Amino acid sequence: MNKRNDLGTEPCPVARSISVVGDRWSLLLVRDAFDGVCRFSDFQRSLGVARNILAERLRRLVDAGILETRPGSNGGAHQEYVLTAQGQSLFPVVVALRQWGERHLFEQGEPHSELVEKSTGQPLHFMAPQAADGRPISPGDTEVRKLA
Repeated sequence: MNKRNDLGTEPCPVARSISVVGDRWSLLLVRDAFDGVCRFSDFQRSLGVARNILAERLRRLVDAGILETRPGSNGGAHQEYVLTAQGQSLFPVVVALRQWGERHLFEQGEPHSELVEKSTGQPLHFMAPQAADGRPISPGDTEVRKLA
């Protein structure tokens, strides 16, 4: 594999994805955007990240087409950061990370935030890869066809 800075040219989709959203702050910004956060100050308050790091990560997400900027909804001078369709398509990634964390990073009965369906109040069904016919599929059932 090339140097970290060259991941964006790798033939591996995972490597290219990591080059865009693979750092701590970027995925947390996407998570907060799904939760309705859209103002710079609200992202900063939620994450406690330094302003320069926040500004850089937001710029990268905008440049990558994951977020877009819009004039503030209240007509003020500030701009808002809103998920694009490409950003919205990261929802399953964020849900999968959340569900993995729920299963492996909390003790039995330890409280944590919960993602629920608004209309029912019920937690989401566990996400798992499926074959084209809907069967559950495990890592052993797959292979990566690498470029020659």
